[in-house]
Amino acid sequence: MAMAEVSKYLMHRVTVDCNYYTSLNLTKLDVLDTFETIKIAIAYKIDGEELDSYPADLDILNRAEVVYHEMPGWQRPTTNARTYYDLPKAARDYVEYIEKFVGVKIKYIGTGPDREAMIQRA
Repeated sequence: MAMAEVSKYLMHRVTVDCNYYTSLNLTKLDVLDTFETIKIAIAYKIDGEELDSYPADLDILNRAEVVYHEMPGWQRPTTNARTYYDLPKAARDYVEYIEKFVGVKIKYIGTGPDREAMIQRA
């Protein structure tokens, strides 16, 4: 089974709290087009206990177990999408999950290497 692991969103949640972002740019959505399942890291555990925040200590981070939220992949190309609703439903669900998890709206979604491969949401 093809599976992608996405762990950067835990760190984004920390930076949102520090920097007061009002929107984010999600790039390379198209890289996930072929995966059956997408695993999103949502927390860390040490000795079975979930940590309240991202571990700032490298030793703790190295010992931590990652907690994942799994979502179905969309297994369809997103590179030709020019509006949000051109994206497969599972891709939109992924974007909306990240927005809810991070707490900030995703205003721009990159769907390919070309300059025009950028969806702008209102």
